[in-house]
Amino acid sequence: MSEQKPGLVIVGSVGLDDLDTPYGSEKDILGGSACYASISAHYLCRPGIVGVAGDDFPKEHETALAGKGVDIAGLQHEKGKTFHWQGKYEGDMGSAITLNTELGVFSNFKPSLPEAYKDTKCLFLGNIHPQLQLDVLDAMKHTPAPKGELIVAADSMNLWIDTTPDLLKKVISRVSIMLLNDGEARMLTGKSQLLDAARAVQAMGPETVIVKKGEHGAMILSGDEIILLPAVPLSTAKDPTGAGDTFAGGLMGYLAKTGQVNRDTLFTGAILGTVHASHVVEDFGMRATMKMTPADVLKRVQVLHRMSSFSMDWFRFLS
Repeated sequence: MSEQKPGLVIVGSVGLDDLDTPYGSEKDILGGSACYASISAHYLCRPGIVGVAGDDFPKEHETALAGKGVDIAGLQHEKGKTFHWQGKYEGDMGSAITLNTELGVFSNFKPSLPEAYKDTKCLFLGNIHPQLQLDVLDAMKHTPAPKGELIVAADSMNLWIDTTPDLLKKVISRVSIMLLNDGEARMLTGKSQLLDAARAVQAMGPETVIVKKGEHGAMILSGDEIILLPAVPLSTAKDPTGAGDTFAGGLMGYLAKTGQVNRDTLFTGAILGTVHASHVVEDFGMRATMKMTPADVLKRVQVLHRMSSFSMDWFRFLS
């Protein structure tokens, strides 16, 4: 394993997934937020993951992660079963139907960061329990931005919004970037209008709030600025399971690469995250992002550019 310190630390789940979609079924494929995000990020920086796997976790999955330059020094091994999720997608595949969840060793997961990870200046907290997210923040050596150097993004889910809202709000108050999907943003804030909901999350502390809207792209609020980013149009989406974490990995990978958070880096990172996510949904698990090339990414960046750009010269007749 390389001695190079990770430029991005990713804390989240490591799992095995069983999937049933209109495009087929798969069993025991590599899953989990830490894995999806790290495979996306590795194109841009050296990520290190913090998670836990059981003694049933296939060695080839560790080899695949390490082979892509992911530092697995923070992957803990415990006796028992790896986190296992069984899900099904139907119709427009807008949301998963959970058939079974076995937490296994993940039920007692206590993130343990290697010493080198604690000095990293870019951190992504996957949607684990908010108390664990706070524990990781307390273990880091740098103070989160804007007062310090640490760039922190956090994700969450409806379970924590429903069961531990006060702890979650503590997390939100300490991060640079908060990621939520549209339903979660509304649930957390009680606001029906998405922009109002995003602003209400921003008022809790983070400079930047990113609301993920699935096939409809993302809304980014940073300071007083609003950026609306479309998704890449696709004719086939076989497995949307890891799209959100893949988006986060691309975004945070680019911020780790540049070490800066401003309009340009946020927009660029979000575009890369969007493109990476457009690839991951085209096959089961991480197969598509494992094979993705810079040329593949650039081609879809160009698609987004053509979709989103126009010239103000076209509107001279209005002035």
